[in-house]
Amino acid sequence: MRRLLLAGLLRRASSSPSSHLHLVRALSASSPLPASDADLRKYAGYALLLLGCGAATYYSFPLPPDALHKKAVPFKYAPLPDDLHAVSNWSATHEVHTRVLLQPDSLPALHHALATAHTERRKLRPLGSGLSPNGLALSRAGMVNLALMDKVLDVDAKKKTVTVQAGIRVAELVDALREHGLTLQNFASIREQQVGGIIQVGAHGTGARLPPIDEQVISMKLVTPAKGIIELSKEKDPDLFYLARCGLGGLGVVAEVTLQCVERHQLIEHTFVSNADEVKKNHKKWLSENKHIKYLWIPYTDTVIVVQCNPPSRWRNPKFTSKYGKDEAIQHVRDLYRESLKKYRTKAESNDPEVDQLSFTELRDRLLALDPLDKDHVIRINKAEAEYWKKSEGYRMGWSDEILGFDCGGQQWVSETCFPAGTLAKPNMKDLDYIEELLQLIEKEDIPAPAPIEQRWTACSRSPMSPASSSQEDDIFSWVGIIMYLPTSDARQRKEITKEFFNYRSKTQTNLWDGYSAYEHWAKIEVPKDKDELAELQARLRKRFPVDAYNKARMELDPNKVLSNAKLEKLFPVTEVQHAK
Repeated sequence: MRRLLLAGLLRRASSSPSSHLHLVRALSASSPLPASDADLRKYAGYALLLLGCGAATYYSFPLPPDALHKKAVPFKYAPLPDDLHAVSNWSATHEVHTRVLLQPDSLPALHHALATAHTERRKLRPLGSGLSPNGLALSRAGMVNLALMDKVLDVDAKKKTVTVQAGIRVAELVDALREHGLTLQNFASIREQQVGGIIQVGAHGTGARLPPIDEQVISMKLVTPAKGIIELSKEKDPDLFYLARCGLGGLGVVAEVTLQCVERHQLIEHTFVSNADEVKKNHKKWLSENKHIKYLWIPYTDTVIVVQCNPPSRWRNPKFTSKYGKDEAIQHVRDLYRESLKKYRTKAESNDPEVDQLSFTELRDRLLALDPLDKDHVIRINKAEAEYWKKSEGYRMGWSDEILGFDCGGQQWVSETCFPAGTLAKPNMKDLDYIEELLQLIEKEDIPAPAPIEQRWTACSRSPMSPASSSQEDDIFSWVGIIMYLPTSDARQRKEITKEFFNYRSKTQTNLWDGYSAYEHWAKIEVPKDKDELAELQARLRKRFPVDAYNKARMELDPNKVLSNAKLEKLFPVTEVQHAK
């Protein structure tokens, strides 16, 4: 680290002919003048030696010419040993370096790896695609990834079920099911998750009649460090089955999964712009009538984008032609970007022809990167987004796996909460109250909150560790996500955005969570550094989830905590009494 910092200093110092002299003076200015020619020669020799060492350091560890803040990221450019793996989540908000990253290619190989780790008391945390915003699966002590266990093992077209190795990605599974006329019941916003990962964290799509994705699991093979391979279903050890479906990778490595599928089908998506008053008037009706529905709220505006998806038979003469073409819908965003470039950078950059090739989310990232924490700048971008959606209103039809995807934008911090919203027959409207309070909080606290705030719904889950768990079959839950984008690689700027995001999240937690019984998505919960805050979080989790039952199962299946990491240990600390049992 010191070498790299010194290299940066010498690099800057070498920009002028007399720079080496200035550097010598700077380093020796506080020293007394030499008393003799011998002393003078001695100190001059020291200075030359220092310059020589510095030059050698610079040429050994050069910084790239486009490094904006060399002091902020001294390790970014340092070479890693050949046996050290750098693993980060998708948004690059969490990263670990590890020398142990195993990729078994079969069930016996996975079993052997876990049994060995158990015997040797080594860590081997299950890692999926690394998409969790909070880096839930990361462990510097060691990880195991099932990317090589990605096969479709069986398809039963009559029962509409599929059995797969858990390392298969959702997109690959959907492609494999196509020839059998099947697909998955629901989808999250993206398709790159491994199946094992997407069920373990309680991921979800949207639709008040459709449960989170873990409810699609009808049986599974769990490989555990202490008990070996366990087959689970509602007939075989149902209590452990439901607990392990959303097990956060702490009970075992999900190796094989049998999923309940549905017939492959098309959907028509209707996107239109509304406002808070209209949403309140129609909310109960829309929840009940639409198979899939979500709202995209735009902070500092009264704009709500409503996205409804239903089978073609539900629609009467949908108009697939839009009033505006794609270029017309986005042109005002391009104009705002060019105008903003003139203000924040140079006029020459504003004439970059590449701007016309960027998508809306790419343009939004570019705009935010100019001044991501200036509230007025963010408001201008939000208003441009509202206008973009207004010009993008219309219908489109496609296969369900294509329609239900959503471009979430670039790297970002995100906090998503889940809370009860009544029943489908009697929604309690607290979901809209939550949003109203949230938007008011944003304006009151002058939070530079970008768009959108995404709101979705699901039916309940029977998995007790799911944020949407309930014993009442007709309960529904609302999921609300707040975000701050990380549209830059500048370490200093990312640090400032991170600080502001956690301020945003903290105010949301303080003002809303307890009043609405809201709990964070497992893939998005962040562990507090403050001991008192951590103790409050642990106590809060105990009110909602069967923590003792979960820890008891952990100690039976993984007494040496092979599958654990620091995050899991802090969320669910195991007492000495529990460990002894």
